[in-house]
Amino acid sequence: MTADQKHASDARVRTVRLAWSLESVPEIRKIVVDDLSDGATPQEIVHEAETVVCELVANSVRHAKPLPDGSVRVHWKVRGPRVEVEVTDGGGGDMPAPKPQAEYAPAGRGLRIVRSMAHEWGVTDEKVGRTVWASLGGPSRRRA
Repeated sequence: MTADQKHASDARVRTVRLAWSLESVPEIRKIVVDDLSDGATPQEIVHEAETVVCELVANSVRHAKPLPDGSVRVHWKVRGPRVEVEVTDGGGGDMPAPKPQAEYAPAGRGLRIVRSMAHEWGVTDEKVGRTVWASLGGPSRRRA
């Protein structure tokens, strides 16, 4: 895992690369919670970011391909009470979308959970992969 962090006057940014594996889910959970639990981010947003990042990394491993180096990239930006989370992988066949609600389905709830917690979320196809992002605690910088 490699990580870089920079602090701007009004934002904190962090990027982590993890092995493209379900074993990375608890690892990223701890990293994100530790980073956001500094007292400046509302506890509700910390919990939402924890859930969202775990769902997005798990979805990446289950439904997409790794980045060319065999990793998944997790990036987050904290600005005031707002946290934006991005998970970038090597992309997959289908565009990520919430599955219809099914009471007894054993899977398929991940993006519905993300959608319910995020102020807004989206998917961006890029040259080397796909990024699924979510803005928690307020609108995305993509629109703000």
